[in-house]
Amino acid sequence: MILHELLSYDLLRVIWWVLLGVLLIGLAATDGFDMGVAALNPFVAKSDAERRVVINTIGPVWEGNQVWLILGGGAIFAAWPPLYAVSFSGFYLAMFLVLAALILRPVGFKYRNKRESAVWRTRWDWALVVGGAVPALIFGVAVGNVLQGVPFTLDETLLPVYPGNPLTKLLGLLNPFALFVGVVSLSMHIAHGAAWLVLKTEGAVQARARRIGSWAGVLTIVTFALAGVWLAFGIPAYQFVTAPDPLGPSNPLLSEVVRGGSWIDAYQTRPWIAVAPALAVLGLGGAVVLMRLWSGWAVTASMIGIFGVISTVGLGMFPFILPSSLNPSASLTVWDSSSSQMTLFIMLVSTVIFMPIILAYTSWVYKVLWGKVRPEDISRNPNAY
Repeated sequence: MILHELLSYDLLRVIWWVLLGVLLIGLAATDGFDMGVAALNPFVAKSDAERRVVINTIGPVWEGNQVWLILGGGAIFAAWPPLYAVSFSGFYLAMFLVLAALILRPVGFKYRNKRESAVWRTRWDWALVVGGAVPALIFGVAVGNVLQGVPFTLDETLLPVYPGNPLTKLLGLLNPFALFVGVVSLSMHIAHGAAWLVLKTEGAVQARARRIGSWAGVLTIVTFALAGVWLAFGIPAYQFVTAPDPLGPSNPLLSEVVRGGSWIDAYQTRPWIAVAPALAVLGLGGAVVLMRLWSGWAVTASMIGIFGVISTVGLGMFPFILPSSLNPSASLTVWDSSSSQMTLFIMLVSTVIFMPIILAYTSWVYKVLWGKVRPEDISRNPNAY
C-alpha cells in the first residue's frame, strides 16, 4: 500500500475540515481577546497610565496569537485551493480592510509613546480601536454572507466568476443579515477582551472591563439567538439534488445543488450537533457570571462560548463550505473542493509534527507572562509599550 493511502480520501477531507475549524477557533480564542482589548482601550482606561496597562496586557502576546491567522490562510491555500481562490476573489476589499486594520495594531503600539502629547496618544488609541473592532466586525460579516451564499459561479475551467466591480462586491457583502452577524462577532470579541482584562488588571480598569464585558456577553447571547431565529425562518439553505462523491475529484460542477429548506434542518438529521449552540450559550453566560464572581475562569468560559458559536456554523452547514447564491451547483463542499489525497496526507503529517511544537511554545509564553499587569511594572520595564 502507498503510504498516503493509509487514510481514505473522504476521511482526510473531514480531518482537514475539522482542522480548518480548529484554526478559526484558535484565531478567535487567542487573537480574539487582542482585538477585544484594543477595541475597549479608551472605554475601560481613562488615564494614560491606565491605557498603557491595557495595551501591555496584550503587547507581549499579540504577535504569537496572529500565528493562527497565518496558519488559517496557509491551510486554506494548501488544503482547500478552490475555497482560497473563490473566497479571496469575492472578499478581496473586505480582506484588505481587515489587513489594513490589523496593521494599525503594531503601528499603534510602536508609535503611541513616541511623543508625550496627549492628542498624539489619543489618536493612536483610537487607531487601536479601529484595529480591533473592524476585523472583529468584518469576520462576522463574512460568516453572515457564507450562510446566505456568495454570488459567484465557476466557468468550465473552474475559475471563479463574480459579477460587478470590487466596490459593488464589497457593498453587496454589507447586507442586513451579514451586518447583524457582524454585531454578534463584535460583541463576542469585546466580551472576550473584557474577560482577559478582568484577569490581567486590577482596580478601576478591571471594574470597567467587568461592567462592559458583562453587557457585551449578554448582547452576544441575545444576538446569537436572534441570528439563529433569522437563519431558521428568513435565510434559505442549500441542499443536494445529486450529491458529490466523497471519494471523487474536486469538481463542484459534478453535483447538483438547489436552494431550499433551512440550515436548522441539520438538527433533525444530526441532533447531536445541538451541543454546539448549547456550549455557545453556556460558555458566554458562564463568562458573564465568572467575570463578576471569579475572574480566573472567565476567559476559559469565554473560549468555550467562542468554540460553540463557530462550531454551530460549521456543523450546521456541513458538508457545505462556501455556497453560491448565483449558481447553487457551483457551491463548494467538503467533498469537492480539497487538494489531492497525497497533499492532504503530507500536510497532516506535517501538522502532527509541528502543531504540538507551536502549542508547547505558546503555552510556555503564557506561563512566563502570567500574572497581573500593574502601572509599576510598566514604569520598571523599558520595553513596555
